[in-house]
Amino acid sequence: MEAKLFTQSRISFTTGNRRRCIRRDEYSPVLAVLTRPSENTSQITDKSSVKQANDSAGKTSVYNDNWFDKMAINHLSKSIQAVTGIRNNKTGFESLVAAATATYRNFNPIQQHELVIQALGLAFPKPIMTMIRTMLPKAQFTREFFAAFTTVFFAWLVGPCEVRESELNGEKEKNEVYIKKCRFLEESNCVGMCTNLCKMPSQTFIKDNLGVSLNMVPNFDDMSCKMIFGQDPPSLADDPAFTQPCYKQCKVKQKHRTQCPG
Repeated sequence: MEAKLFTQSRISFTTGNRRRCIRRDEYSPVLAVLTRPSENTSQITDKSSVKQANDSAGKTSVYNDNWFDKMAINHLSKSIQAVTGIRNNKTGFESLVAAATATYRNFNPIQQHELVIQALGLAFPKPIMTMIRTMLPKAQFTREFFAAFTTVFFAWLVGPCEVRESELNGEKEKNEVYIKKCRFLEESNCVGMCTNLCKMPSQTFIKDNLGVSLNMVPNFDDMSCKMIFGQDPPSLADDPAFTQPCYKQCKVKQKHRTQCPG
């Protein structure tokens, strides 16, 4: 539409009609496209493709962490640094991403899984996990409880999320967490870090310590993710997450099972 209006407003710029052209341009509807964008630019916006989003300058999400968020972020970051022995002097979520990046760069995938599981063990002491596992039965209530708990207490790690309904064993349950745009994936901008440092160790840790299966299904097109409690994840060979090439602007560009695009 704008192109049509622009074409209609063009006039041959000769000396005789220069004045008419200037006056007409003053009232051209094309000027409407120059209005300022809404001030609410800090909200997460939908993208048709993450590759397009990566090509655009700046980030699309802004987080205002409260005291609990900052404490949790710092605690997990310090836990990762403690098990890897690699320290950094950054703060906030930047420190957590730096600790994860150092783990990804300096250890092979098997070591990465083990180290993150150890870090989660430091962050969430085993006696507490055992108590939760003992008190909560392996039933629909437990799966729905974990889903609700995740949305309330882990938004600092994954970003805004909500409980959704999914089908399990032929029945509908509110056992799914839908992450609108994963904060960790957006900040790391690396498919390999998502799968090796989040998806795989989280699935293993939850299963081993809480007795509940978990399938994490990342969508690398829009950086969303589904966490489905009670659903067994596919095998490594059959999991489509591990056939995904990394982003064009991957910040690590190594240790992927598939080549990073050029």
